Amino acid sequence: MISLLSHIRVVLVGFCMGAADLVPGVSGGTIAFIGGIYERLLNGIKTADVTTLRLLLKGRLREVFQRVPVVFFLTLGGGLITAILTLSRPLAALFESHPVQLWTFFFGLVLGSILLLAKETWRWRVVDWIAFVVAAVATFWIVGLSAVQTPPTLLYLFFAGAIAICAMILPGISGSYLLVIMGKYHQVLEAVNTRDFAALAAFVGGIVVGVLSFVRVVSWLLRTWRHVTLVALTGIMAGALRTVWPWKLTTATRINSKGQEVPFTQVNVIPEDMSSAVVSVLPWLLAGLVAVIALSFLRPPATSTPTRTK
Repeated sequence: MISLLSHIRVVLVGFCMGAADLVPGVSGGTIAFIGGIYERLLNGIKTADVTTLRLLLKGRLREVFQRVPVVFFLTLGGGLITAILTLSRPLAALFESHPVQLWTFFFGLVLGSILLLAKETWRWRVVDWIAFVVAAVATFWIVGLSAVQTPPTLLYLFFAGAIAICAMILPGISGSYLLVIMGKYHQVLEAVNTRDFAALAAFVGGIVVGVLSFVRVVSWLLRTWRHVTLVALTGIMAGALRTVWPWKLTTATRINSKGQEVPFTQVNVIPEDMSSAVVSVLPWLLAGLVAVIALSFLRPPATSTPTRTK
């Protein structure tokens, strides 16, 4: 019974991660951390190394299954893929019909994640405050970069996947928003909707290369400088709030594969009547905060509070 509940928990976290990765500005890594599977995910990815490859080539499948948490990846991947396949169309439609409300929900989601992570790493020292401010300012600047137009080739999709996954596995950084900056977000979303398997294969190939190399860096940082790394990640999420600011002005549009005009680049704006605007979207903000609290209950009971390592 406990094992079944554990698998269900992982599927639900995977579903939430998939939903988050569809949204520019929300990190699937944040969801993994809140759901209590972040380090389990990193350790599992690290098993995909030369030793595992050799065992696989020799046909020693039993040893591969003992070394690699296959069941964990299948349950997590099942939830993640289900979210991507089922939510890509509804999210695209909601961004067209209710953009402010949807952005407000995700603003609440990210804000709640920041508060939760800050609570788990409190109290902060001077070095922690410095790490937080530097990470927040740097992220605020990066996510403010203008989107560029890149060729819609498989090679560019490969590199986009490699770069985006480095962000997706970090709590706080949105791989989807990096795809927007690289001009690949809508191309990937359309590839999912139209089942363009060639484009998806190139994108996934980049993801595999990026994740196998970058996950070791993150794992080392958490093992060696755990507390200050988590505080810096909190700062990254704070700076990333810029990407999910609800009120935006479209400065450029593009024509998608269906011949429809869709936003390409947007800038944040302040509503003329700020107080009324905030009141109108307050339920969506609260819904985002509640979603984070609900997600935190998916953590395994044994999850402990991070300790101050260095």
